[in-house]
Amino acid sequence: MASERATESKVLRPEEFDRWWDHLVRAFGAGPASAEERALDRSLTEPGRALAAWDGDELVGTAGAFRFRMTVPGGAVLPTAGITMVSVAATHRRRGVLTSMMRRQLDDVREWGEPLAALTASEPAIYGRFGYGAATFQLQAEIDTGRVTLDTPAGTDDIRLRYAGPAEVLAACEAVYAELVPLRPGMLARQPGWEQVRLLDPESDRDGASALQCVVAERDGKVTGYARFRTKLGWSPSGHDGTVSLEDLAALDPASDAALWRFLFGIDLMSRLTVRGRPVDDAWQYQVSDIRRCLTRVRDMGYVRLVDVGAALAARTYQAPVDVVLEVTDAFCPWNAGRWRLTGDAKGASCERTTDRAELALSVRELAAAYLGGVSLLSLARAGQVAELRPGALTEASVAFGSPVLPWLSHGF
Repeated sequence: MASERATESKVLRPEEFDRWWDHLVRAFGAGPASAEERALDRSLTEPGRALAAWDGDELVGTAGAFRFRMTVPGGAVLPTAGITMVSVAATHRRRGVLTSMMRRQLDDVREWGEPLAALTASEPAIYGRFGYGAATFQLQAEIDTGRVTLDTPAGTDDIRLRYAGPAEVLAACEAVYAELVPLRPGMLARQPGWEQVRLLDPESDRDGASALQCVVAERDGKVTGYARFRTKLGWSPSGHDGTVSLEDLAALDPASDAALWRFLFGIDLMSRLTVRGRPVDDAWQYQVSDIRRCLTRVRDMGYVRLVDVGAALAARTYQAPVDVVLEVTDAFCPWNAGRWRLTGDAKGASCERTTDRAELALSVRELAAAYLGGVSLLSLARAGQVAELRPGALTEASVAFGSPVLPWLSHGF
């Protein structure tokens, strides 16, 4: 029978990293990881921001919090705890280990002065009870490039494309990415070391595909975009049947973006292009000749948590004027609970405690889901998760919270 003694969450010590990481790999059912992956994870993990749960001298749980900055509507880039590497030993499930780590972790994030936390969930049902709401979504597609063509915008033919070693052009590609970060909510400003994640290319993860390839787009000698991808040659009775797998693509303008997509559609001996982790409003969808043959689908990606409701709501802007009193429930972080008056527009906002009568009532999870502008408060109300207490307040707030550019968590962690 499993021990019923209490577990204890402690800050990870550097010398415990290998044991901590091995527990994580086992908990996720993964096979042996490469030395390169372990070394990179070690370099990115700050022991002072990682927790280990212990049952006596047995390590039974892990959780980490990367130091990120996330773009919010209006272009501000907020300190954000990137919650990661969360696991509990199968021998210690349903004993409060996860809850204990989440409690300690959010207390720490608040103390660090980071108003947001974000994560990608291996199991979406887990994190709602801790106040995380699904705030960004990702587009996936499997495109029949033998039967689908692109109608590209003017200027596409002016873009020069060239192959380059991924490491060789890394700095230029990162400069492109950095220019895009303030333009879309949910994007993460890349911290030092994170650029190396995009180059990680263990052969064990390729599933028979090529090593990572890179093509850059250029105009007047300046890199204006890039695509990182793999190819996998295949054959059927009717001929070639290869697959291009897109890993990463970014571009500074519509012509560069279209030139890169057109290139991916036209690689010799390839019949399909698989796409994952893209913005839901990616432009190529409106350029294809037959969207049905692209087999698009949308799934959840980024989960956001407002650690400091007042600071988070005041840091973003609103696409229409808003003046509303929110009644927020937050059992897990009670310092957020209560009434907040949010006043703002496209120039800025304030969010302060108030005793005025509430006009909208919702939990911190729903507030987090709507925070980046990709989930409508009106839709959440129709689902029974937001209550309108003043006629008109719901429409006013729903319009104000929206974003003309859909949020996108640009990479996992």
